[in-house]
Amino acid sequence: MPKKLSSILILTILIAISLTACASSADPAQAIADYIEALVAKDGAALSNLSCAAWESGAKNELKSFDAVAVRLEGLRCETTSSAAEFTIVHCEGTIHATYEGEDRPLDLSAKDYLAVEEGGEWRMCGYK
Repeated sequence: MPKKLSSILILTILIAISLTACASSADPAQAIADYIEALVAKDGAALSNLSCAAWESGAKNELKSFDAVAVRLEGLRCETTSSAAEFTIVHCEGTIHATYEGEDRPLDLSAKDYLAVEEGGEWRMCGYK
């Protein structure tokens, strides 16, 4: 019986660790990086979960813009740069490459800053500055 109990305890600990690893980051820069990765992966469910309520329609529009193209991500790095009244500003470096009819069109991620907001206890993408 003790062996079975220890196996259950170990399994419970492993499940708890797994759930913690799946939880959203407490870091606004990581939340924005996760949003960009979900966008490139064309993962609408994750994109919605990583967006603030006010940005969900914007996220859907961004996702639609990649419908007809193949996309890949290179050199993604994000860092928190400042905080405003209700937003935290995140700056990212890297490139999304969108390929359409054999032509590669790079989108420079550093061209705009990202707005992160804490909503429901998690950091979420909430637009651009």
